[in-house]
Amino acid sequence: MVDLAVVTNAETFERMRAPLGERGVSVQHVQVDERTLPLSPADAPFAPGDFDVGFVYPSRLMEGDVADALLDVPWMNGRDAILTSRNKAGVLARLGQAGIPVPESVMVSNPVDESELADAFEHFDAPVVLKPNSTTRGVGVAKVGDLDSFLGVTDYLDLVHDYRATGDRSFLVQEYVPDARDYRVMVLDGEYVGAVERRLPEPDREAGRWKHNVHRGATATPVDLDAEYRRLAESVADALDITFLGVDLLVDEDGGRVLVNETNARPTIDDADKYEPGFYDRLADVIRTTAESG
Repeated sequence: MVDLAVVTNAETFERMRAPLGERGVSVQHVQVDERTLPLSPADAPFAPGDFDVGFVYPSRLMEGDVADALLDVPWMNGRDAILTSRNKAGVLARLGQAGIPVPESVMVSNPVDESELADAFEHFDAPVVLKPNSTTRGVGVAKVGDLDSFLGVTDYLDLVHDYRATGDRSFLVQEYVPDARDYRVMVLDGEYVGAVERRLPEPDREAGRWKHNVHRGATATPVDLDAEYRRLAESVADALDITFLGVDLLVDEDGGRVLVNETNARPTIDDADKYEPGFYDRLADVIRTTAESG
């Protein structure tokens, strides 16, 4: 039996526990945040040797470093994978250099002059999308259609970034792809393992809502993804060198453009019917291989 440490006790933990247990992987929750953590070896709640492998590195990097030291395990997705995927601008730059299609984007590293912001806005046909560089679940993403509104939103970002403890002061200005289909594609160890289409309910779309994040009310429906899109997602995981990756694709209304919008190296595991047959067999194999590498 391989002992797997999972640092998030949410849907992913509950969904993976039974099927992996049937495949010789004991899934256990290791809480590393929102608690007190004694650091001395005599008092620490977990220690090297308690686990064989970690699932994905914690999202909070300070707590993650402590967990890494106390657990001393190889991670299926380690710290570097989390940092790479979290930096949206870095991902887009890497993928662009690899010839992978991504939305036209400009990174803004605050503070910058208003004239530079205006130039960034005018680089695109309105509306544009404003997106914090390192948030998830669609937090802080806005669509603006004119320069005054654009500058107003960046004023609010200035106020947030002025707080000295704010680490990342960058954000993205991106082209808006109207009426795009939104897919989350899962890649495991370089191979496609499933996909969903994320779509808002029709009344929300008619009301002008456009974010397709599940946490914003969209539904995720399994799809038989086109082979071209599968290969594209696999090429993204290969370019970023990330073992378990969610790849977000935007497909424009007539299907003429397919763009890699974002990636997620801490993806939620969905219900089993959203994956290809054998998903958990492959996941168990990757976990065992990672454990053996340590």
